[in-house]
Amino acid sequence: MKERQYPAAPRDVYLFATCLVDLFVPQAGLDAVKLLEREGLTVHFPRAQSCCGQPAYSSGNPEQARSVARAQLDLFVNPWPVIVPSGSCAGMMRHHWPRLFADEPVTAAKASELGERTYELSEFLLRVLHVTLPAVTDAPSERIVLHTSCAARREMGTRAHGIELVDALPGVTRVEHERESECCGFGGTFSLKHPDISGAMVRDKVASACATGCERVVSADCGCLLNIGHAARRQGAPLQVEHLASFLWRRTQSAASGDGGEA
Repeated sequence: MKERQYPAAPRDVYLFATCLVDLFVPQAGLDAVKLLEREGLTVHFPRAQSCCGQPAYSSGNPEQARSVARAQLDLFVNPWPVIVPSGSCAGMMRHHWPRLFADEPVTAAKASELGERTYELSEFLLRVLHVTLPAVTDAPSERIVLHTSCAARREMGTRAHGIELVDALPGVTRVEHERESECCGFGGTFSLKHPDISGAMVRDKVASACATGCERVVSADCGCLLNIGHAARRQGAPLQVEHLASFLWRRTQSAASGDGGEA
C-alpha cells in the first residue's frame, strides 16, 4: 500500500455518516462529531447524503452502485476532508468510486478528488489532527476486544490507528483473541446470500472474544457491530458492542462532567 501523504489540520470538515449510522447507530455519528468539534473543527453534514453504494457494488450491480454514488458526488463541494466513521464505507469512497466512473472522465476525476480527501475517522484523528486524547483518570478500568472490519483492515489499513487510539487510553486494556483477524461473517449481502456460513463465522467470533474474559467489543464499523451484537444476544453471551467513536468519547469524559454516558 502506497504511503499516504497527509495534509495540515483543517478548520472545516464534512461528515459522511453512512446509512447504518444514520438508521441504526446515530449516537456513533453524534460522538464522532463531538470528537472532531473538541479539536476545534467545524463539522458540516450535508443532509441529502445517503449510502456509499457498497451493498450494490459488492453484489455485482455496478449500475445501481453508480447511481447511488453519483447522488453523493456534488454534496461535498468545498475542498474539505470528508470524515467517515466506517472503514468499509471510506474504502468504497476512496478506492471504488473512481473505478465506478472509469468510462466517464469528468465524473471519474471528481470521484478521485473526493476519494483523496476521504478519511476513516481514526485515521483522520491520528494522522491529520495528531490528536492527544484527554487522560481521564476517574473512569473505571476496562478490558476490551477491538474488531477491525475486513475492508478497514485490508483496504484502508486502519487497524493500527484503532490500536493506537485505544492503547493510549488510561485504564483500558486491549486484549487480542484467537480469531481477531477473521471476518465476522457480515460482509453486507454475504450474510443474506450465505446465512449458514455467515452464522458459523460470527459464532466463532463471539466465542473467541468471550474466551478472553472481556465483555465488550469495540469496532469502527457498524455492520460488524450489529452482526456481532445480535449474535451475542441470541447466544446469551455476556458481550456488549460499542462503536469506536462512542467508546473514545465515553472514555475521555470525566465522570464528574456528566457527559460520559454509554451509547
